[in-house]
Amino acid sequence: MRHITTLDEISLADSWLTIGVFDGVHLGHQAIIRRLVAGARRAGVPAVVLTFHPHPEAVLKGLTQPFYLTLPEERAALLGSLGVEVVVTQPFTRELASQPGEAFLRRLKEHLGFSHLWVGYDFAMGRARDMDTARLHALQTKYAYRLEVLRPVIINGETISSSKIRAWLRLGEVERANRGLGRPYTLKGEVVAGDARGRQIGVPTANVRPPAERLVPARGVYACRVRVGETLYRAATNIGIRPTFDGDSSPPQTVEAHILDFDGDLYGEEIEVQFLRRLRDERRFAGIQDLLGQIHQDIQLVREVVSL
Repeated sequence: MRHITTLDEISLADSWLTIGVFDGVHLGHQAIIRRLVAGARRAGVPAVVLTFHPHPEAVLKGLTQPFYLTLPEERAALLGSLGVEVVVTQPFTRELASQPGEAFLRRLKEHLGFSHLWVGYDFAMGRARDMDTARLHALQTKYAYRLEVLRPVIINGETISSSKIRAWLRLGEVERANRGLGRPYTLKGEVVAGDARGRQIGVPTANVRPPAERLVPARGVYACRVRVGETLYRAATNIGIRPTFDGDSSPPQTVEAHILDFDGDLYGEEIEVQFLRRLRDERRFAGIQDLLGQIHQDIQLVREVVSL
């Protein structure tokens, strides 16, 4: 898979193309990608995805809080695993948003030479979102392509979308989010030094620092799998502010994974935390012994519900 960040780096005579943000590469996105890749392979041409970063909503609405389900390299890797041959991560700016949609479509045709274009049912781009599916239909002859518009993927009566997955994660509903993603929601991050309080009470944790832009699930305790190198372990992961230790102060939020059956130094290493199930809210305990009793219950439940 080839991942580029400017159209100036590529010139194709023909391709099958899809355009969208594809944050999360959820089941709805996967439905488009799999059909795109299958058709492109039959035609003997590259399957190409054009995505955007930053997210248009983040630029146009000035969003600053952690927002992304995937960052560009993660997204490109997921798309590549589905058989995409070229991923173009187009920088999104207010200048680009102000361009007529047809001008950008013309540029895509010049660089990617696409003969088939696949989009979702709610697709729109360009100034005032002037390039929607109706307009794309009308331009097929002018730009010599065939348009395919796919309907949404619906699970348990709900349309799957990146915005809904974000909302579920913010509520801690990781199982629901995972069903929409078709895989566990995952954070990768460097293990950084903490205050070693977990080790002091006999429950050492890896303090994981995910990228600042990545969305972190709601505060609480989660049953997880953690990948260290090529090995998977069970883990009880706390997201929160450790109220038993820090009281009413306002410490920064942490992601702390107690990795079961692991003994080693992970400082400076990057590990991957896969969220499988929310076990409980984070809460303040009367004392350390009460906290330890609950932690051991959490660990036992993790052993019961997490398979490797």
